[in-house]
Amino acid sequence: MNIARLVPLAVCGALLLSCGTAQPDGSAARTTTSTSSPSSSGSPSGPTTGPPETSAPARTPAGTAPSPTGTTPVQVPREGMVPARVTGVRVARHDGFDRVVVDFEGDVPGYTVRWKSKVETEGAGKPIDLDGGQALHVMLIPAEAHTEAGEPTWTGTSAEPLTAVTGIVSTGDFEGHVGIALISDRTRTFRVKEYTSPDRLVIDVGH
Repeated sequence: MNIARLVPLAVCGALLLSCGTAQPDGSAARTTTSTSSPSSSGSPSGPTTGPPETSAPARTPAGTAPSPTGTTPVQVPREGMVPARVTGVRVARHDGFDRVVVDFEGDVPGYTVRWKSKVETEGAGKPIDLDGGQALHVMLIPAEAHTEAGEPTWTGTSAEPLTAVTGIVSTGDFEGHVGIALISDRTRTFRVKEYTSPDRLVIDVGH
């Protein structure tokens, strides 16, 4: 056998394996996933005490998404960018988790996602009724949910037909901060992903 002919073939094969897999819709995905586990009792609890994840999300290949497995807060800061405009929030129910999609006009802003037992409106500080449960609070910075004329672009979304998430409410649009509360009966596992083309933030909440 000609060994000289085998070497280029092996190199080509290695290059093909390193190329990765694109998303089916042509968009790029970046993932930040919480890593700790919820309490075994399943009862409501306050926010986790560990430090939030701060590393930028990594690209993930296409494929069937498993259920999320962690509850650690996720934090991705982005400074010096034009505030992204929230244009809508969509929902879908999947096997093992509920999906909430935040759509943007502009790039995906910075965000913090964490469980809270108490949530207040931005600016006014008015408590939001969690119906005795918890809220997976999504804080977007810099972002806005209104037009240049001051007209709201998003004020809330129905949680039907979701299972884990029982309510989706705006916690405010104030000075470059947009808050979204995903209300649930207890702390549940979750995961956060970013997608482009179009730009959107995806939060999966485990059943």
